[in-house]
Amino acid sequence: MSDLVTFDQARLGYGRRAVLTDISFSIPKGDFLGLVGPNGAGKTTILRTILGSLRPLGGTVEVTPGLRFGYVPQRDSLSYDFPLTVQEVVLMGRYDRIGLGRRPTADDRRLATLSLEHVGIASLAARQFADLSGGQKQRTLIARALVGTPDILVLDEPTNGMDLVSTIHILGLVRELYERDGLTVLMVSHALNEVANYVERIALVMEGMFRIGSVDEIMNEPTLSKMYGIPVDVESMNGHRIVLARRGVSQGTHDHA
Repeated sequence: MSDLVTFDQARLGYGRRAVLTDISFSIPKGDFLGLVGPNGAGKTTILRTILGSLRPLGGTVEVTPGLRFGYVPQRDSLSYDFPLTVQEVVLMGRYDRIGLGRRPTADDRRLATLSLEHVGIASLAARQFADLSGGQKQRTLIARALVGTPDILVLDEPTNGMDLVSTIHILGLVRELYERDGLTVLMVSHALNEVANYVERIALVMEGMFRIGSVDEIMNEPTLSKMYGIPVDVESMNGHRIVLARRGVSQGTHDHA
């Protein structure tokens, strides 16, 4: 199994300030990795380095030449003040191939329709994007990422601000894309309890610390207690693992499990 992205003793940060040091891991083809941690811990720094917008301060980060990313940004980071239909938003994922000033071809529109069908919202193609629910908007943005036929699908906080039902549907969709299409997936999230039940591996970033492994290797009490700095319990409910602060322990600032 070939590695698409490899970090080797990388030091990551901004200017002269290192946020994370000695980071070594890889993302092999066919992986489903959850990059998890609280805001400010370094998730975005790792993500920006993978996407190529940030260079490492030391060590090496290698990305397979020509690797195509299908990037799904946080919904609240987008502003669509001008009217766009769902299909028009999805077609944005073809712009790097269509070229500036050129109109989408019939083939581009066909691929956009197929992407919408793939995420289950083909019937919404003519709707205004701004009028959609949070879950529908997220499916649209995933379709926009897929229409570019990516090698790796990257989702940044895909369930942020969603209710429980929408969260389950979106995470289920991403898991389905991974299993059905063999997509390599990187999902960034602050919600360990959500991500842990869908991904294959977890990279946990906590206040300068980094640990990566299978779900079993990360979702256990010794590992998480060390990473969080407080005793935690890992309980199973209906087949899902949930991390809880041990009774009698104040969570304080460690309430991001």
